[in-house]
Amino acid sequence: MTPLEFLYYIGYILKKRRSLRLQRSLPYAVISIGNITVGGTGKTPATMAVAKESIKRGFSPVILTRGYRGKVKGPCIVSPDKLLAGSFTGNPLAVIHTVRDAGDEPVLMAERLKGVPVIKSASRYEGGIFALQSFLSDTDAPFLFILDDGFQHWGLRRDINIVLVDGLDPFGNRKMLPFGILREPLGELKRADIFVITRRRDERLADELRNAWPGKPVYFSEYRVVGARNKAAAELPLEALRNKRAFAFCGIAHPESFRQTVVSLPLLLAGFKAYRDHHFYTPGDMHNLERQSRGLQCDVLLTTEKDMIKLKELKIPDTVFSLEMEWNSEAAFYDEVFKKVSSKKRAKG
Repeated sequence: MTPLEFLYYIGYILKKRRSLRLQRSLPYAVISIGNITVGGTGKTPATMAVAKESIKRGFSPVILTRGYRGKVKGPCIVSPDKLLAGSFTGNPLAVIHTVRDAGDEPVLMAERLKGVPVIKSASRYEGGIFALQSFLSDTDAPFLFILDDGFQHWGLRRDINIVLVDGLDPFGNRKMLPFGILREPLGELKRADIFVITRRRDERLADELRNAWPGKPVYFSEYRVVGARNKAAAELPLEALRNKRAFAFCGIAHPESFRQTVVSLPLLLAGFKAYRDHHFYTPGDMHNLERQSRGLQCDVLLTTEKDMIKLKELKIPDTVFSLEMEWNSEAAFYDEVFKKVSSKKRAKG
């Protein structure tokens, strides 16, 4: 371990010990979806998928998120177009709508999950209490709290830790920040209850996880394009992209993964532009993208849903589409998650 890694590790240990000492619990089951590395592994899409499945299984999900780069610390509810989620009875002043206040991922989840409360709060416990005070309970559909990016949030006790592992680049060089991509030592994966390998089906990685942490189930997931939509919500069938010339751009943690997604479609990728993760677009950015697209004689510009959330604040042409993606895993994964939720719920009485 290098001196800088050691300093990072000391800070990590102190923060973890303090958070665990002050850890609190909510009166309903809590699922955490997270990872052990920096960058994207599909946590937000997985969170949405688990929330949708929980509704089918008789729960009322509430998503708790810190809302990275959102200015408001919370607790507050994220609601697009000033439409309140569910049976909200709280303070209307605690409702936020913009990406700059909430962050791009919370706004995306609120748009995609109509009626599911998305609560932004630096403290997930305070966010959970805010939700309990702000929404009417349904005895037939008990609350279920889902932590988006919660593996390192020790301040709230959780019942299930779902850890996503990137099948393309699981742990980088296996060093911690700042010389690697690990947020904490690999040995901390002992806290995981369920592993899900994302982005690629890697059987060797699955075997490594099973051998290192016996008894913890390992599943695979898929992330596929299901459609395209522009700012005006006009849908573009995937078949309509066939043989089109496209210019793609994004500001996400792994831009190459988006480029590969576009390449897999029945079109010609004529140009590609990557921005830093969580990039806030300016009119100048949009002007440059349109200019490059015209120069390459492109028919459409393609981006991610997360990027489109921010582009909606700008004047953009109807030829800019975001690719709608769907995350899913094996049926056995959902069965395992909700079997554990049910057993925890019974244990709580």
